This record gives sequence, C-alpha cells and structure tokens, in this order.
Amino acid sequence: MKKFTLMLAGLGIAASAVPMTAAMAAPAPAYQTWQSINSRQANLEMRINQGIRSGQLSRTEAARLRSEFASLNRLEAQYRRSRPGITMAERRDLDRRFNALSSRINYQKHDREHRW
Repeated sequence: MKKFTLMLAGLGIAASAVPMTAAMAAPAPAYQTWQSINSRQANLEMRINQGIRSGQLSRTEAARLRSEFASLNRLEAQYRRSRPGITMAERRDLDRRFNALSSRINYQKHDREHRW
C-alpha cells in the first residue's frame, strides 16, 4: 500500500510539472523579443537597400534615411566608448531611436510616391 501511495504521489508531481515545463518552453511573442543593436542595424540597412531596389524609395529618401542611420551608429559608438559601456537608459534611448527610424522607413516605403 505504501509503494502504491508513493507511486501515485510521484505521478501527481510529474504530471503537475509537465504543463509548467511546456509553458516555459513556449517562444515569446514577437513584440517581446529583444533584438541586439547589431541585428537591428543590419535589418534597417537591408530594408533601405530593398526599398531602393524595389523602387519604393527614391535616392533622396534613401540618402536621408541613411544619414539618420549613420547618426544613430555614431551615437551608439559614443555610448559604447563611455566609461561603463552602454547603460540600460542608453539602450532604451537607442531602441526608441531605432524604432522611430524603422517607422520612418516604413512610412517612406509605403507613401505611394511614384518613382519612375
């Protein structure tokens, strides 16, 4: 009887742990995943280049966006050179600026200006 009780208790503990493990293994939603600064920079550069190739961005729009992109790269390098490195406040600032640039790229690519 004692063996049966212990086995039943062990199965109960194992069964309760399985859903918790599955919930922890689930991927985070896209809005919660954090991209590194380098991957964001590569992604933005790729989107600008793709916009030029597809004709969604004019050369002047692309030059303006690249200028803003270069400015962000310089700011990021300045943050990295500072004494403690990139702090969380600086990372949030960079994230906010990268989000704004991403929105501007999206707007410029879909503003329906004809580039013949």
